[in-house]
Amino acid sequence: MGTFIIKKTPTGAFNFSLLASNKEKIAVSSQVYTTKAACKKGIASIGSHAVKCIEGGKIEDNTLQKPVPQTNPKFEIYFDKAGLYRYRLFASNGESIAMSEMGYKSKSGCMNGIKSVAVNAVNPDIIDETTDK
Repeated sequence: MGTFIIKKTPTGAFNFSLLASNKEKIAVSSQVYTTKAACKKGIASIGSHAVKCIEGGKIEDNTLQKPVPQTNPKFEIYFDKAGLYRYRLFASNGESIAMSEMGYKSKSGCMNGIKSVAVNAVNPDIIDETTDK
């Protein structure tokens, strides 16, 4: 079981990080939320979308010469500017809701990160580090 950490941005918006059970940060929010309620809704959708993607094999690998497009929800694997593998999770509506914070040297490492999101985002602990609880 993982842990989501909710934080407030300097502009007063909200975002989150997902920590695996070993306390390693495996995903961060792809967007900022104007309300804490919206942030919590985003957190709730991570687990259900990630599990659906893993169970349905909905991983679009854009590191291939001819990637096979997937419908949303889906994980997307891509190369970052440094040439490292990263992933993003897209919701059913096509919005990016989570992404890897770090790049991976290997595709298998990136896939392990994706699987870790699916495992750790289900029934997570939530720590609210904002001041206006």
